[in-house]
Amino acid sequence: MKARLRTVRLALAEPLRISRSTLTARDAVWLSVEHDGAGGHGEAVSSVYHALPTGELERRLAAVGAGLARFPDPETALEALREGRVPGAGTGTPPAVTAAAEAALLDLAGQRAGLPVHQLLGITEPPVAATARTLGITGPAQAADLARRLAESGFRVLKVKAGSPDPEDDLERVRVIRDAAPAARLLLDPNGAWTPARAAALLPRFAELGVEAVEQPIAPGDPEQLAALARRSPLPVIADEDAVGLDDVRRLAGRVHGVNVKLAKCGGVHAALRIAEAVAGSGTEVMLGCLTASSLGLAPAVHLAGRARWTDLDGHLLLAHDPWTGIGGEDGTVRAGPRPGLGVAERGARP
Repeated sequence: MKARLRTVRLALAEPLRISRSTLTARDAVWLSVEHDGAGGHGEAVSSVYHALPTGELERRLAAVGAGLARFPDPETALEALREGRVPGAGTGTPPAVTAAAEAALLDLAGQRAGLPVHQLLGITEPPVAATARTLGITGPAQAADLARRLAESGFRVLKVKAGSPDPEDDLERVRVIRDAAPAARLLLDPNGAWTPARAAALLPRFAELGVEAVEQPIAPGDPEQLAALARRSPLPVIADEDAVGLDDVRRLAGRVHGVNVKLAKCGGVHAALRIAEAVAGSGTEVMLGCLTASSLGLAPAVHLAGRARWTDLDGHLLLAHDPWTGIGGEDGTVRAGPRPGLGVAERGARP
């Protein structure tokens, strides 16, 4: 096999403000693997929070790509990757890098087998799910206008970022979004901005406004505090930054209402399926989440859609220009189609 990299800039259509930062753009590094005239692709994106600057991402992906090139075919390489036997992809490799390599191999293996990725994973029905659409921290008028337009476009789930210095601003934003999109399900995400005391005081007020669930309301690093908050919360508490990988999830299973599974955070599709298996029957449910990325970056998670209670796969919808296509979402629903592999195509590329 051969492997190559390409780095592109992904600009957001509008700045996305959350409690800890404002995002306007990030870099995407594409890993392509080729064998017998076919090519598979995966994507990893730079992240300040996850300490993955572009240069480090390129270096790590180049090392993994060189390791993959030693294997005779993608199926053998995929097995080796999952067993930790790929040179350059051992202990210490960032999960986002492993996820991108796995995605490229799955894409190529699916094309060779003539099957979409979800069928390679044993999922027979094409996955379809209503995705949440994120609304950043903005003024009430802007939030209400966007919520109204999204509802008119078909979105049934809206995720509202919170964590303003004055929590009354967050409450007012949720209030006007509720009025503008009365039929929408509302999720709340403070990105760990609150203290446990503030969260305990605010969650009943958000529950009264019809919020369905809250993601990571308190700062990560103290899962015991998060579990204690979940026990007395009037609405479901979903762990995100406190639920990075399988060990984290096992500690929280049955103690929080949900865990946000992001492939770039846990290490890919196989790791996500292991997490889903670990929480099955515990009372903790799965949320499928994402980073801001292109359709290529989100496609592997879309092939798992339908296996989660909450689906939040809108990262590609926040971009000024998505360089890939194939998973939908513009109408509020993401879909994994019947095309072999990941089912995505680069815009402007020859068929």
